[in-house]
Amino acid sequence: MSLSQHVAVITSDEQALIVASDLAEDFKRDSALRDRERRLPHPELEAFSRSGLWGISVPKEYGGAGVSNVTLAKVTALIAEADASLGQIPQNHFYALEVLRVNGSEQQKQRLYAEVLAGRRFGNALAELGTKTAHDRTTRLSRDRSGQGYRIDGRKFYATGAIYAQRIPTSVVDEDGIQQLAFVPADSQGLNVIDDWSGFGQRTTGSGSVVFESVAVDAADVVPFQSAFERPTPVGPLAQILHAAIDTGIARAAYEDALRFVRTKSRPWIDSGHDKATDDPLTIKSFGHLSIRLHATEALLERAGEFLDRAQAQTNAETVAAASIAVAEARALSTEISLAAGSTLFELAGSQATLAEYGLDRHWRNARVHTLHDPVRWKYHAVGNYYLNQQNPPLRGTI
Repeated sequence: MSLSQHVAVITSDEQALIVASDLAEDFKRDSALRDRERRLPHPELEAFSRSGLWGISVPKEYGGAGVSNVTLAKVTALIAEADASLGQIPQNHFYALEVLRVNGSEQQKQRLYAEVLAGRRFGNALAELGTKTAHDRTTRLSRDRSGQGYRIDGRKFYATGAIYAQRIPTSVVDEDGIQQLAFVPADSQGLNVIDDWSGFGQRTTGSGSVVFESVAVDAADVVPFQSAFERPTPVGPLAQILHAAIDTGIARAAYEDALRFVRTKSRPWIDSGHDKATDDPLTIKSFGHLSIRLHATEALLERAGEFLDRAQAQTNAETVAAASIAVAEARALSTEISLAAGSTLFELAGSQATLAEYGLDRHWRNARVHTLHDPVRWKYHAVGNYYLNQQNPPLRGTI
């Protein structure tokens, strides 16, 4: 995006929700087509950026709306309901902004927040293939010959949004073995973003590879990263609530499509004794079951946002742990309902719903791929350990 293009500045939570709702209507229109053809959503992202929604978490003192995490989660869910890939693309953008808020210097905040409000998108280059755990990093940050800046060498994968970004926040390990986050300009010499994402779901997130070959980065663009997980901070639960919001949006999309299809196209089972699928008592029962779990997920998501707001306002071990657990509860249920809604859709709608022209399979595929970010079984472990044994969850940010 050219910084000369007009970018709206959203000033309130209410405005953010209105803008997101309007955009979602537009994004929904060709969502199935973009998925089917793997049509990367460049025009949609330009509209998304110009709307001002990518700047809503910038604190008020830096010119942003500083919206609540309840609102941030609702905005994310609205966009993800319309198009799951578009809902995920900004996830690491907001994550990087929280790292900046927690660990950045005053000068870094002023400069990088201003870029975001002007329409710049941040992607990510965090994860790597071939390491023992998702937290291992082999991408290196070394001093350049002048001693005034750095060079980056390495390769990243699952770099969601990098292909669309103007800056790529990159996890690197410095010469002292300490993890840093480098906000690398996407047009840097030696940086190559490769569109090699072939996942069967979330097909247009651009979650491919980023290669760094002696990429220069200014010292002013390097923010401490490791320390965000060596003390209680809201960085981890902020990342996780966005994932929960994406799954909630996917679940809502599958549920709404199931309602629409059963009302207009499905036939009742012959043994039901009814002429319309909507009168089939077992179909009605199944929709009741889905509805309750979906509404419970939405309630847990809002509750998690409230806990996270408190953790940001007053950050300590207790508030961060409580926020992490509240988010883990929402994340566990959103994982399950997104998968259940995407699968139950076909059970209730019938074989006609599997036809390619409807594109309804994308909901389950999107849910299955996105929910693999973190194993839900460990969410239950963290929640149970917190309530039963008064054990706070890990600070590393995956709970």
